[in-house]
Amino acid sequence: MGTTAEKVVTEALGLPPSLRAFVAEALIESLDAPDCPPLSTMWQEEIRRRCMEMDRGALELRDAEEVFAKAYAALT
Repeated sequence: MGTTAEKVVTEALGLPPSLRAFVAEALIESLDAPDCPPLSTMWQEEIRRRCMEMDRGALELRDAEEVFAKAYAALT
């Protein structure tokens, strides 16, 4: 690993957990879909709002498998 990469990692590890998660997610997303256009500012704000609600415990989270099973059952 080059010194620049080491410096970035060291600085990122010094961030609070929520900001480290943000940096990690941004890096992972950059690998997942390089051909996709960036999200609009409106969607970015919506994502941040929802993440903050989850962090505060203001949302009732449900298991994805249960949600998909219920949706599939409604279609059949």
